[in-house]
Amino acid sequence: MKFTLKIWRQQGPHDAGRLVDYETEEVSPDMSFLEMLDGVNQRLILKGEDPVAFEHDCREGICGSCSLVINGVPHGPERGMATCQLYMRRFSGGDVITIEPWRARAFPIVKDLVVDRSALDRLMQAGGYISVNTGGAVDGNVLLIGKEQAETAMDAASCIGCGACVAACKNASATLFVAAKIAHLGTVPQGKPERARRVAAMMEAMDREGFGVCGNQYECEAVCPKRISTRFIAVLNREYLRAGLVEAGSPGKPDPLQAESD
Repeated sequence: MKFTLKIWRQQGPHDAGRLVDYETEEVSPDMSFLEMLDGVNQRLILKGEDPVAFEHDCREGICGSCSLVINGVPHGPERGMATCQLYMRRFSGGDVITIEPWRARAFPIVKDLVVDRSALDRLMQAGGYISVNTGGAVDGNVLLIGKEQAETAMDAASCIGCGACVAACKNASATLFVAAKIAHLGTVPQGKPERARRVAAMMEAMDREGFGVCGNQYECEAVCPKRISTRFIAVLNREYLRAGLVEAGSPGKPDPLQAESD
């Protein structure tokens, strides 16, 4: 199989970028998308040219670093998988494939297809954690967590923080990412004491980093490699409302949403 690749090349964050055409050699349909790019880079290096910079690490759909927009879709045409899990048999020989980086104000381009996604790390630093000292590991049966709670927390925790939701959203919103963290940590008992502070801090950080507002068009869920549900955005909105009511309430006044939330 042979393909024409239109790859975004940009030397640095302050340089002008452009799409450059590359013709592939024989590509096996069993190659992953990243293996195909490895082959392109190997030929560029042999010719003394600068290889295409792109991110990768685990190549098992776990780390989320393989952040590419393929033919306009973050992570490519297959649903529920990262770029590293995409195989060339998904394409037809002779196809023209356009490869671009994540496009978002909060993700400045470093070089070629590599973007700086440290804004997501700063969102986590703002509140995506549990600071309660729980001591050493205890037996799993000590904390009684219902099956539905446990499954909800695990579904939200499966987010790998790749940023595809941001790249897909026309407003470059990180709402699905934040919602997954809020739902995960706010569902388990250890996370409940800090739930109001957590959601307020992460929402403020999202604005500070330059992420946009949620457009409610579900592009984020459609491209998420872990299929994080947009129902968690409803959880985020409720938690943010609750945090505002708690802050506005007088000391000692019962939380109006405590019974419903707990």
